[in-house]
Amino acid sequence: MPLCFLHAGTTPLNITLNGQITDAKTHIPLSGAAVLIPDLKLLVVTDSVGKFKIRNLPAGNFLLEIKFEGYKTETRSIILKLAEERLNIALLPTVAEINEVVVTGTSKATQIKQNPVPVISISNDYLITNINTNAIDAIAKVPGVHAVTTGPNVSKPFIRGLGYNRILTLYDGIRQEGQQWGDEHGIEVDQFAVNRVEVIKGPASLSYGSDALAGVVNLIPTQPAPEGKMIGEIVTNYQTNNKMFGGSGMLSATYNGLEWLGRISHKEATNYQNKVDGRVFGTSFNETDANASIGIHRKWGYAHLDFVLFDDLQEIPDGSRDSATWKFTRQITEADTVRQIVSDADLNSYKMEPLHQHVQHYRIFSANNFILNDGSRLLVNLGFQRSIRREFSHPEIPYQDIAGLFLQLNSFNYDIKYSLKDINGWSITTGINGMYQQNTVTNGTEFVIPSYHQFDIGPFVTAKKAYGKLDIAGGLRFDSRSFQNDQLYTKPNPVSGFDMPVYGADTIGANNPFSKYSHIFSGISGSIGATYNFSEKLSMKANLSRGFRAPNIAEISANGVHPGTGFYQIGNDNFKPEFSLQEDIGMVYSTKFAVIELNLFNNFIQNYIYNQKLLGVNGADSVMAGSGVQQTFKFQASRANLYGGEISIDLHPLKNIHFENSLSAVYAVNKGIAGGPSVADSEKYLPFIPPVHGISELRFDFDAKQWHIKHGFVKVQMEYYANQNRVYAAYGTETRTPGYTLFNAGVGGSLVNKKAKTICSIYLMENNIFNTVYWDHLSRLKYFYGNYLNPSATDNPKEHGIYNMGRNISLKITFPFNSSLKK
Repeated sequence: MPLCFLHAGTTPLNITLNGQITDAKTHIPLSGAAVLIPDLKLLVVTDSVGKFKIRNLPAGNFLLEIKFEGYKTETRSIILKLAEERLNIALLPTVAEINEVVVTGTSKATQIKQNPVPVISISNDYLITNINTNAIDAIAKVPGVHAVTTGPNVSKPFIRGLGYNRILTLYDGIRQEGQQWGDEHGIEVDQFAVNRVEVIKGPASLSYGSDALAGVVNLIPTQPAPEGKMIGEIVTNYQTNNKMFGGSGMLSATYNGLEWLGRISHKEATNYQNKVDGRVFGTSFNETDANASIGIHRKWGYAHLDFVLFDDLQEIPDGSRDSATWKFTRQITEADTVRQIVSDADLNSYKMEPLHQHVQHYRIFSANNFILNDGSRLLVNLGFQRSIRREFSHPEIPYQDIAGLFLQLNSFNYDIKYSLKDINGWSITTGINGMYQQNTVTNGTEFVIPSYHQFDIGPFVTAKKAYGKLDIAGGLRFDSRSFQNDQLYTKPNPVSGFDMPVYGADTIGANNPFSKYSHIFSGISGSIGATYNFSEKLSMKANLSRGFRAPNIAEISANGVHPGTGFYQIGNDNFKPEFSLQEDIGMVYSTKFAVIELNLFNNFIQNYIYNQKLLGVNGADSVMAGSGVQQTFKFQASRANLYGGEISIDLHPLKNIHFENSLSAVYAVNKGIAGGPSVADSEKYLPFIPPVHGISELRFDFDAKQWHIKHGFVKVQMEYYANQNRVYAAYGTETRTPGYTLFNAGVGGSLVNKKAKTICSIYLMENNIFNTVYWDHLSRLKYFYGNYLNPSATDNPKEHGIYNMGRNISLKITFPFNSSLKK
């Protein structure tokens, strides 16, 4: 995909912005401060005397962000007119930070405190000073954010009790497409490449269309080097619990507006462990990732081209154990009438089991921002993704020959926005975005969904304006999804005996798991909100938004056994789109010594789709004839009401001491079908709702010049999860989860030379210090019952599913590289 260029009429001025960044109290120049224009993706750092220069700037109105550790981030709205502009800025020392600038869900970069939509920014410092095993696990402790997991390397984001296709995951602003409906695979993103994360908590359908009904997670990768710099890093990480070792290398340079970046990463692990289950068979993984980008910045704007590769080998757990020894067993025959006990050597091995999944994801996308003559802007983002998922489920066949589930998803994304020049203070953006998808399933032997294709289109308009201390924003959008799935006939292959697609005359007498189906799903979404800044210390915000989501392929058409989940899934082609109406209200109070933030929400969803276990006439689990599995699930629809909120209190009694506390809660009620029968007690709560969750962290920051340590820290952390008794108990769909408390700790910092240049950064952290045995309520392994031969033996606590990870110690070492390029 080539870089795009656009010239419109008279060329805008070639503007240079000069300035100096100093300490507001001492007036000492600040060397190494970051000066950023987010809308142009331009970054420079100040020199040894605090000066900076940005060349090749277009005329217009832009948000400028200046960041320096230990100082309050300064944001300025600047108007560039003259060929030479100058701006000197003095930063105030602070230990509290609430001035983050975000780009997710907005047409232009915006301060969080001015945005009525509830959005949070998760810094790189947070990501590197907490243990994580994948990109989503890294943010799962943030208030209001959780993850549904299937072991350490399979995590999907949940926001305020909603996930899967209700959460849209972006990678650098481009939507991620890779069979989000599935339980047993994670988000296809290199965790080492993620530099920071922005999360919208609530409907973002206005900006992104279907699948953003509950929120957005924007994983923002490392950006190219500042102008005139070459940067790089080598990261190494070892974790003791599953003996995971990983590493990543990155190099980037920018000179005279031309930039490039490259990164390659790898990580692998054996099975994780806890003190009850021992090592959990089927949770090993082996992942290799790479990405590269090139770009150009000129007075007309910028153009970027990015390439991303993700390749993950992931084992598939099933929880089966030997009834006599309680050791894990593996499937060794297709009939699965006898199992082999897994040896200790195999449990500790990095070698992939024949039964595993192979997930490959390839992405190429172009992001372009053109500054037009009148000060307006045209953003054109185009992308192509190819997701290949194979689940090898035939133990007697060499795994490279025949895959059980074989899904190939091609997605073409487009996003075009036109931002008008401000009109009487109004910032107005209109645009259109969507995608075309084609999913092929016919190369495997097991078919849980049919092949399908769909086309999404959504025009929209947004507007915002500041009236003194009052900021208002809103917009409208119309979405249309044209969806069609293919008819499928299957017969056993005469050689292998496995099912295979058949066509034409061969369909006579064949099985027909999927019939042809087509439908157009459409709906209107919108948002209106306001923020009032009473002072620099206090601001309040409120927002009302309507979200839209079309049913996904599994909810509509599923009809088969999903190898990675171990149950039979049935869809429903009568579903209507989901529509949500959410009210948000929030408050932020900030002083030199404390930051207090409160966010409350109420969300009502029509046609809420959820998964329910089916029972047979005898009251036992329903078993589909010939399926070979023990459980059957079918999607249902109802009305739903979710409400709750988050509160965080960050105290800074002294400059070096941080005492950060947060508490989040979500309550979710099944309201039933309008005009239908009353909801039974066992069905009155929605499934997969996280419990009340609290975190307290005490951290001490320090510099020790005599030991050549900079940015050092020592911290202790307590995580609290309450009992979750509000479960969808009907038909045994969901079970209660007892509460628990985990304790974590960490120490780290950077070793510097005599010139204060970083040699390396070292982080030693420990999660679950006391090796507590627990289930996360959103862990799918909680339902992997240990003894299939005796599923009614509930007197044995081990037979209630697999526990989460035990004690885990992580050692991470980063070697940075930074140099100036000769002029």
